[in-house]
Amino acid sequence: MKKVSLIVSVYNEEKGLRDFTRVTKEVLSGIPGYEFQVLFVNDGSTDKSGEILSELRSVDPDTVKVIEFSRNFGHEAAMCAGLDYADGDFLIFMDADLQHPPKCIPRILSAFENGAEVISMVRTENKDAGLIKNVTSGLFYGLINKLSTAHMEPGASDFFAMAKAPAEVLRHNFREKIRFLRGYVQNIGFNKVNISYEAAPRVAGESHYSIAKLWRLCINTIVCFSDVPLKAGIFAGLLSGLFGIILIIYTLATRQGAPGGYATIVIVLCFMFAVLFVLLGIIGQYIAVIYTELKDRPIYIIKDIR
Repeated sequence: MKKVSLIVSVYNEEKGLRDFTRVTKEVLSGIPGYEFQVLFVNDGSTDKSGEILSELRSVDPDTVKVIEFSRNFGHEAAMCAGLDYADGDFLIFMDADLQHPPKCIPRILSAFENGAEVISMVRTENKDAGLIKNVTSGLFYGLINKLSTAHMEPGASDFFAMAKAPAEVLRHNFREKIRFLRGYVQNIGFNKVNISYEAAPRVAGESHYSIAKLWRLCINTIVCFSDVPLKAGIFAGLLSGLFGIILIIYTLATRQGAPGGYATIVIVLCFMFAVLFVLLGIIGQYIAVIYTELKDRPIYIIKDIR
């Protein structure tokens, strides 16, 4: 009998954990022929999520496994821990707020049985996200696909699944401290399929991704998958050189010396310094990532496994 591991990241989900467990159990009870493991990763929750997970574990010790972090390390770290400790033949990653519908699990398993090894769940609609997040999400995928040779499926989420072979590759070869697991899953190769779904309403609470966190995620993703921003300095230098040549030609042709005008000089200087500082900021971001990798600190710290 094949074993399926559901990896569920949890951060302050006390209001929805019982509903998630109830709905998931109803779905799993209707799928014969598999052994299921529900692996909750408590990412340093500060509410009663830990107590509820202990309760769920005591009610169903054969199915439920709980990993407790020593503090909050972030959603990416929680998924990474789930990947490390899950022992299923098939791994399904999802959130505990029911926006990743458990009713999709039978379709995922059917895809596995038909030969799929990596499954990306592509969101067609997310009413809870609002206009701003939906628009910025589209811009993000468009930008990363332009800057990188890797392809990101627009609408792909942290709801994905994989078989044992690609899971082993991710466990041993993709261990960056600054990572974008969703992007690795979409570009790791193997026999990959996309399954579309409509994000369900959040069962309780609200999104833990603020605008600042989403911005940080966007920057980290670009750094992980593209070196084009580093090359921007070359093009900025060429553009500046071309601009300087035009000014030299203008000066020699008009024989009027340097172009007069205080405003012109100020505008040129401001523009050039703006370009310079932007490029320094880009280089600094890449250096920060290199520094983080060189420190080689753990992606997460586990306080308890039960």
